[in-house]
Amino acid sequence: EVQLEESGGGSVQAGGSLRLSCTASGFTFDESAIGWSRRAPGKEREAVSCIRISDGRRDFAESVKGRFSISSDNAKKTVYLEMDNLKPEDTAVYYCAADSPMLYDCSYYNGASYQYEYWGQGTQVTVSS
Repeated sequence: EVQLEESGGGSVQAGGSLRLSCTASGFTFDESAIGWSRRAPGKEREAVSCIRISDGRRDFAESVKGRFSISSDNAKKTVYLEMDNLKPEDTAVYYCAADSPMLYDCSYYNGASYQYEYWGQGTQVTVSS
């Protein structure tokens, strides 16, 4: 059974930081692309970051470049999204998603997140001004 378990969401003031974690099981982690998407109230889902596990190549949405970073601990089958200098507009439910085997480059997944095969349940991030 495939599982993507997110953690690390919460409430923070503008300018603060949070780190989200996504722990995967049930598929071949080393062959996957794993990304984070978010959905704010009343808005479309937005892909914000992706990492290709095999070589660590990354991609980011313009809205988060320079503020968010993504990394993986392959031994723990966990992907992290480090979010710094958070803004109120970053408030959303953040979802971890995966595709295994990875079929596309991360830049493609960031433009077409519906291509991810597996999704987590989401974790809430709230940024207050």
